[in-house]
Amino acid sequence: MTRRTGWGLAVLWPLLAGSVHADEQATRPAIKANRWQEDWSVLQNPALRTQPLDSLKYIPLSGANPFTYLSLGATLRERFEMNDASGFGVRDVKRDRYLIQRFQVHADLHLNENWRMFTQLEDVRAYDKTTIGGADQNRVDLRLAFAEYVNAFSSGTLKARVGRQDFAFDLQRFISSRDGPNVRQSFDALWADWETSNWRFIGIASQPVQYQDGRHFDDKSNSDARFHMVRVERLVGGKNELSAYYGVYERSAAHYLDADGDETRHLFDARLGGAAMGFDWDVEAMLQSGSVGNKDIRAWAGGSRTGYTFDSLAWKPRLGLQLDIASGDRKTGDGTVGTFNPLFPNGYYFSLAGYTGYSNLIHVKPSITVKPIDKLSVQTAIGLLWRQTTSDAVYTQPNLPVAGTAGQGDRWTGAYAQLRTDYVFSPNLTGAVEAVHYDIGQTLRDAGGDDSNYLGVELKFSW
Repeated sequence: MTRRTGWGLAVLWPLLAGSVHADEQATRPAIKANRWQEDWSVLQNPALRTQPLDSLKYIPLSGANPFTYLSLGATLRERFEMNDASGFGVRDVKRDRYLIQRFQVHADLHLNENWRMFTQLEDVRAYDKTTIGGADQNRVDLRLAFAEYVNAFSSGTLKARVGRQDFAFDLQRFISSRDGPNVRQSFDALWADWETSNWRFIGIASQPVQYQDGRHFDDKSNSDARFHMVRVERLVGGKNELSAYYGVYERSAAHYLDADGDETRHLFDARLGGAAMGFDWDVEAMLQSGSVGNKDIRAWAGGSRTGYTFDSLAWKPRLGLQLDIASGDRKTGDGTVGTFNPLFPNGYYFSLAGYTGYSNLIHVKPSITVKPIDKLSVQTAIGLLWRQTTSDAVYTQPNLPVAGTAGQGDRWTGAYAQLRTDYVFSPNLTGAVEAVHYDIGQTLRDAGGDDSNYLGVELKFSW
């Protein structure tokens, strides 16, 4: 599992796959971020096996049942990053330049129309990174391993999974597979859902995986944390989605600026997302109650992304507006914790830079996205940030308080400019470049921080 081998595959593959006809390509399954969601059973038709190594994407195991088969695959992501300083350099963190690499291989075994077993191994490394944390490196370990049962009835479809798996909901504000950082988030979980044409009911009982890098295959269920949820989804007005869920998040020995002890959070979430007549929208709100140690929790957050796309204009520009607000702890020593816990947040919901966490903030972000050609997307944005309350700290991702900011200064946190480009070289190879400049406010500057810059250059190959 070397960089040299991985890059060789990434370079050669577009040449090998370039002979595929457009009409044949369109009938094939799309490569997805979550590889377990792909269905390669269509390759039981020999006429569709047109790409190199298709014999490994569909390996029949039964002459009597074409749905008894094995499918293999791999994903390689290489990203160079430059970051002036995490946490705005408050702790004298120097500029860092490094390469992060994620290599995954998977086997998808279908026993029949109803049963399957999915396994994914990964080797995740950080080269030349000054500080390596739990989300940076995980050398040769088990990422996913679950059994799934699916059965379609006249009234709906039953799905159930047990084992190590990942899941993400909505825009991944609060529950995500954490694709931005190098190590994705997995859960040892029991999942069940019932689906009809308009309704979906989901139940989850889980423990997040605790990643360790001391030796190979040392990841384990985190017995100090649990996440359970019941969720309902409903299609309204066509393809618009209305959803709500109740969840419980538990963590042992939690630490906040004004509280320590075992944490239990009750989560109440609602969301509406959809699109019509050029407009798109996604609005979500969450309430949190419970306790940390002997203190009560009263926290809340809300976020929205809205936009309008001018389909008739050249480059199809989309004007977007993102609004976010999350509570902070308004008064020290009052027996109540008001700091919102973003749970398992998306590492790139704000930006890949990691400068902004979903706690104690007000965030306003206008953006413009254009598509000069079909395979190229360019987004520019300006983010403006304030604290919801000056009694609490400024937070970076995922919810790390910046030292010296709690109870100091004014609400203004700073502003950032973001430029991101995404390009699809082929169905198997994508690239992205993202640059962020953060101009900090006086509160961060008084705490010892400085303006910060981030640059990320990424190539991702999937087979």
